[in-house]
Formats: sequence, structure tokens, C-alpha cells
Amino acid sequence: MATAKQGDKVRVNYTGKFEDGSIFMTTLMDEPIQFTLGEGRVIPGFEKAIIGMEVGEWKSVHLSQEEAYGPYIEGCVSVEDRSQMPKDFEPEVGEQFQIRERGGHLRHATILSFTDTQITFDMNHPLAGKDLTFDINLVEIL
Repeated sequence: MATAKQGDKVRVNYTGKFEDGSIFMTTLMDEPIQFTLGEGRVIPGFEKAIIGMEVGEWKSVHLSQEEAYGPYIEGCVSVEDRSQMPKDFEPEVGEQFQIRERGGHLRHATILSFTDTQITFDMNHPLAGKDLTFDINLVEIL
């Protein structure tokens, strides 16, 4: 039976869990995700776990923060002047955004706090600094 290798387009179901076993994401109630191994569209440890899997195989893999979304970086918290935001923007603590940087790269941003004049954003990925477990099923090699 064929096994997944770099360059293969794959369809994968997964359930992502925190160390306490609580689920933060699953595709089991929706469609499998589809991507090409080696393109870097998924976190490194997740992609590495799929290499060598056979269609139909299930695997559980524990990823350190370095293999997942990286460490939490205090320097990625920034304070911005509210005058830089659209006039009708009403911030809410915990609200999450994706911001496209000049080079086209998408960054996550979460509002930590705000005043009448400033907004504090956390630019770390919401899962940064966390070790994660993924239960992975290789559904198909396309």
C-alpha cells in the first residue's frame, strides 16, 4: 500500500487537543483538510507525522510547542494608537483577527486590552507556547 511522502496531495481528518485532553479543533464533523506535503501550509510536526502514513491509518502524535505554533513571544505584544483604526471600530477584549502584512504573510492578532486612546494587541498565534496532541487519520492520497 502507498504511503504519504513529500509532494503528495493528501486529505486528512484530525482532532487537536490540549495537554488536559480538551479539544480545540476537529474536522470530524466537517470535511477533511487537503494540502500538499512539503508546502508548509500546516505546522511542521503535523506534516512530519503524516509522512509515511498509509491511507486509512490513524496516528496520535504529541507535539512540543516548537513543533507546533512555536513559543509564546512577549515581544509580539504591541500597543497601537486607536486613531490608526477605522472610526467605527469597536474593540472587544479577546477578539481575534488575521492581519495581512506588507509581504502578504498573515499574522494573528488578539485584543488584550484597550483604552480611549490605545489598543493592546497580542500578535502571537493563539496556540503559541502550548504543547498539543493530534489524532490524525490519513483519508486519501490524491
